[in-house]
Amino acid sequence: MDSFSTLIRTASHAQHVEAETSTFMSDLLGGRLGVEAYARYTEQLWFVYEALETAAGRLASDPVAGPFVRPELLRLASLEADLAHLRGARWRASLSALPATEAYAERVRECAERWPAGYVAHHYTRYLGDLSGGQIIRDKAERTWGFARKGDGVRFYVFEGIANPAAFKREYRELLDGIRADDLEKQRVVAECRTAFALNTGVFRALGEEFPLSA
Repeated sequence: MDSFSTLIRTASHAQHVEAETSTFMSDLLGGRLGVEAYARYTEQLWFVYEALETAAGRLASDPVAGPFVRPELLRLASLEADLAHLRGARWRASLSALPATEAYAERVRECAERWPAGYVAHHYTRYLGDLSGGQIIRDKAERTWGFARKGDGVRFYVFEGIANPAAFKREYRELLDGIRADDLEKQRVVAECRTAFALNTGVFRALGEEFPLSA
């Protein structure tokens, strides 16, 4: 029988691929969009991580979600440093969430408040994605827009507290395999992972509408 972490990865594979290959992300990584599109994307990430990390302290003692709340993963301070670099010191004044982003952040908050195992689904899809595919975005951003390597503008993707990302991801998957949940609850978590990817894809779709490539 497959482990729970394997089940999650395989069950959400199609949604994962859809998110990664969205028109907006393909255009962004292909260097066909300007730094303004990257900055707008970074703004949307702020709303999602604000929802994730505002709840982290409260969930740290939860028997289901608590083991996943790790300080070395926290991204909000790095996002804010990036936004200050991209938008200037008054970046908060112009910060705005797309409706798709609001829906995503609201679902994260709802799970955090009412369903810790659902929060884990969102935690997994975001942070393990950042440790994996996020590094591709960082590399492309550095080369496309001239950010200093692992410096201002791409700090969100730099996990200074994680010396060995591969080992950390193995440890995280072991936590998933040992999650305190019965089989029915695990199926609900898998479904929530799919929801998380769908919500993320919705943000990409909205960004693609805001930054269409000129013909």
